[in-house]
Amino acid sequence: MKRIPVNCGQLGATSSSHTYSHSCNKRPSRLMVFASSWLPYATRNNSNTFIASASSSSISGGSEQLLGVGSKKKRKEIAGIDQDELVDPKLLADPDSYFCEFNGVHIHHKIYEAESISQNQTNDVSQQFNKLCLPMILLHGFGASVFSWNKVMKPLAEATCSKVLAFDRPAFGLTSRVSLSSGTGDAKPINAYSMAFSVLATLHFFDLLKAEKAILVGHSAGSLVAVNTYFEAPERVAALILIAPAIFAPLTTPKTVKENQSGQDNQMKEDKSSIRRNPIVELYNSLSKIIKNIVKIITEMMKPMINILNSLYRKLLSAILRSSPAIMLVRMAIDKFGTAAVRNSWYDPKQVSEHVLSGYTKPLRVKDWDRALVEFTAAMLLDEESNTKPAVSKRLNEISCPVLIVTGDSDRLVPSWNAERLSRIIPGATFEVIKQCGHLPHEEKVEEFLSIIENFLSKLAGDSNKQHLQAVL
Repeated sequence: MKRIPVNCGQLGATSSSHTYSHSCNKRPSRLMVFASSWLPYATRNNSNTFIASASSSSISGGSEQLLGVGSKKKRKEIAGIDQDELVDPKLLADPDSYFCEFNGVHIHHKIYEAESISQNQTNDVSQQFNKLCLPMILLHGFGASVFSWNKVMKPLAEATCSKVLAFDRPAFGLTSRVSLSSGTGDAKPINAYSMAFSVLATLHFFDLLKAEKAILVGHSAGSLVAVNTYFEAPERVAALILIAPAIFAPLTTPKTVKENQSGQDNQMKEDKSSIRRNPIVELYNSLSKIIKNIVKIITEMMKPMINILNSLYRKLLSAILRSSPAIMLVRMAIDKFGTAAVRNSWYDPKQVSEHVLSGYTKPLRVKDWDRALVEFTAAMLLDEESNTKPAVSKRLNEISCPVLIVTGDSDRLVPSWNAERLSRIIPGATFEVIKQCGHLPHEEKVEEFLSIIENFLSKLAGDSNKQHLQAVL
């Protein structure tokens, strides 16, 4: 691991086994008011138009020039962030920020550890005996960053009696935006924006923490990274905690399900029977079968040409996704829907403060954030691993570690019914619902969220201690 200097002040958290060098700079100025980004350009420029019109009698062409400057200024803002002042992500670092280099990417992360450990207060064995004492790695969702975990990192460190680490995946937060290179010969580098890279980066932080095992906590799309990391190195994952998991849960129940889930199986059968009784669903299923058979026949006939066509298709799609119009569309989408998506993630959008919006839009001040987001999207759509590995949804029944699934009952982005169905498919999974909560339980319902996590960890610690005692006896 290469140590990277960071822009920050006095560290708020330290790691006992790693040293990081830091340099101090001034903090960035306060972000602009976000409401202005939602007003139509014509409305936002009314004041400029009025001033220009009033002065037109004395200054020839003044109105056109002033209106043009105002429009140009506003059009360079994305979600309230001036795009003329984009900077290196290290200049936006917090006092407790760290950066490490992994495969050419400077990954932004934060580490907190239990106060009892940092102060060497390890004499209270009975207190630690009831805790699992394993490090925890937090994986944020799409469009989020380490900021999303700010309220829970310290409490989780105390709950685990260990260290808690959260990092920004490439294309998000303050992790560096890199340009992709094609490589030469067989040494083609891993796409920094791919799922494979996120998995390897997660395992890299296992090593950074010097942990043989750790607990993975994934939120939304971060849950998919957590599960993929488990399949890559199941022996290193002590438990999975999936929050509002953006993982597709199949309708059918896998064959290998534990016997103690008979009640859940019956519920699944009821759900499936109700689906069959729906005439629209039956019609859809019939049409799907017909279409699948036709596609199968055509595929067999076209098999010799499929590889060539697939390669051409991927190249064409890649070129389209990475084009200037695509980048422009991404900027427009973030400007129009970015802050709205954050508000919509809460049960009560009115409770979303300017501080929260500021935290989510801060990465829009990073150079090349738009190109990186396009590359991330392209990596998802052109996932090469999908051709060599089975889909995660088909392997969920293979998960054997303890799993906790937490969801909000009013999640508008990933509905709670999908999380419940997921809990039925993963053997032995624990399922918890937080009332009057949206897509971000760890931000909106902090106390209830922490209570659920602590109960889950206590149960794991109890089971672990029982197994240890049985082994000794």
